[in-house]
Amino acid sequence: MDLTPYNALTEKFGVQIDFKPFFVIEPLTSREFRTQRLNILDYTAIVFSARHTIDAFFKLCEELRVTVPETMNYFCTSEKVAMYLQKHIVYRKRKIFFGQSTPDSLISVISAKHRGDRFLITTTASPSEIHALDGSADSEGKPFAEPSDAISRQFKAAGLNFTTAAFVKPVSQDLRDAGLDSYDMAVVYNPADLKSLQENFPEHGEVTLKFVTFGKQIVKAMEEAGIPIEVQAPTPEAPSVAKALENYLSAHNR
Repeated sequence: MDLTPYNALTEKFGVQIDFKPFFVIEPLTSREFRTQRLNILDYTAIVFSARHTIDAFFKLCEELRVTVPETMNYFCTSEKVAMYLQKHIVYRKRKIFFGQSTPDSLISVISAKHRGDRFLITTTASPSEIHALDGSADSEGKPFAEPSDAISRQFKAAGLNFTTAAFVKPVSQDLRDAGLDSYDMAVVYNPADLKSLQENFPEHGEVTLKFVTFGKQIVKAMEEAGIPIEVQAPTPEAPSVAKALENYLSAHNR
């Protein structure tokens, strides 16, 4: 995270800004992964958008005794993610392809030669999906394959043969000793942030915070939970959280 704009806010308005993770990302267990009922070897290409998902993929393959064939193709959202594959496999340019950190750039590197591949898009389980991973809910024998994120939507629009599957999950952190009652505002980016807050403080009155949100998913989650939002980003006036906070603090004469 680039801390420069936040340092500027501290200098300009004299506010204190701390960074506390509300959740961490952990790999699924082999038992959790099996609830999705898919066979990794049914696919000829794997799509990665994060390094922790790469670690989880190869860890699960080892636990499941799946030998990934040398013919497997790897498509990554960025060069940084692609280079991380060297931790697990021999880096071969003819088998590893990467975009420029955007879903459409990833689609652009899928040449005619690979349009016939069967793609497995690695994802993070959403808070609403986690309960199905432990077998306590009926997953109907289907992987989490709804094209809900930007990469999946682009693959669907391009007419590619793909499935999405969760390889990692958000795990709530213990926030009860984090001193949240000493803060005035909290910035939340992900429904997993909200899930962590709800698990730590089941009664809304336990934490009296004003909330800043970034992105449509967390706005939807907050609205469904009936929790008011003080500041939203991105907007034309505030494309970033730092800019949204600057505008808010300026308006409130801080």
